[in-house]
Amino acid sequence: MSRSQRLVSLDVFRGIAITAMILVNHPGSWDRVYPPLLHAEWHGCTPTDLIFPSFLFIVGVSLSFSLKKYRDKAKPYLIILRRAAIIFGLGLLLNTSSLIFLWLFQNIEPDFTKLRLMGVLQRISLAYLFASLIILNLSKKQRAIAVITILFGYWLALAFLGDFSAENNFAAQMDRMILTSDRLYLGGPYDPEGLFSTLPAIATVTIGHFTGEWLQTQPIKSNTTMKMILAGLSCLLVGKLWDLVLPLNKALWTSSYVIFTAGWGLLLFGACFEAIDVRGWRKWGKPFEIMGLNAIFVFVASGIVTRILYTTKIVNGQETVSTYSWLYLNGFRSWAGDWRGSLFFAIAIVLFWWSILYLLYRRQWFLKV
Repeated sequence: MSRSQRLVSLDVFRGIAITAMILVNHPGSWDRVYPPLLHAEWHGCTPTDLIFPSFLFIVGVSLSFSLKKYRDKAKPYLIILRRAAIIFGLGLLLNTSSLIFLWLFQNIEPDFTKLRLMGVLQRISLAYLFASLIILNLSKKQRAIAVITILFGYWLALAFLGDFSAENNFAAQMDRMILTSDRLYLGGPYDPEGLFSTLPAIATVTIGHFTGEWLQTQPIKSNTTMKMILAGLSCLLVGKLWDLVLPLNKALWTSSYVIFTAGWGLLLFGACFEAIDVRGWRKWGKPFEIMGLNAIFVFVASGIVTRILYTTKIVNGQETVSTYSWLYLNGFRSWAGDWRGSLFFAIAIVLFWWSILYLLYRRQWFLKV
């Protein structure tokens, strides 16, 4: 494979991930969600729990291509810091907007002492930043040692410096000490995208980079896909065996979860690679490619619009409900019922944002950081 060649399958895989993320984040009612579209309550791994690590895996694969162009130039620290700062800032913007919209639409005075500091974009930012520093400054062997050290060190910290409960795990203890409980998700006791549990997420990105770096030395053939599938199955096996002593847990981003979800990342990316880049079956992936090319934009834009819909109110019969609930109740539940209506509402949200991104794609507007 040419080192400069763009993998359409990577854009498609990113599009699948962001589409799934929007789908599971926008049910009509959180009381009416099919189990596969929910996160595991604590330990365990549902299909929804594969979405975020897949996105970070993709970040790592993308890094293997983007960092290549800087090999013969000064190391791109300023570019990396700039991107990380922008992504982190966008995450803070989303968190801040929740308080601002409550103030604007419900006259609830914002209390910025309780502003959540972490979130999905903040984790992406920090994992991208520190994985990039590892990649730029360490050899391949040293990077592998770094990943192993992170995963085993994190395991030992969880196992011996706390327990695996939501309240007393070591990651939550560190977050409460550094960030304070008021600044965690819903005021604590833990944050599912906390600061300390971002450490193993760095390993997820680095594993993605290993994959992309290796892929650039391979031919675009089914034999390459088979190697990815075998590697993915091996990771699934190791992750499940590790689960016996270190539970799979997305909120803690446990080391077993890193390996298990990396296995799924390899399998899913391998399937996209085989279908699109090897066999040339591109038509089915075009809608996802369109989503993937503006992934950060659609995540931020959909988050802001959803927050507006949740904080604005509309009279519905004898009660006042959020605009979000009003749309679900009158546009979907009224004819599809509770469960299907909730699912169809989420699908409609996805289609709405896809239509926006399609217009951007037609104009070749790609909003990147």
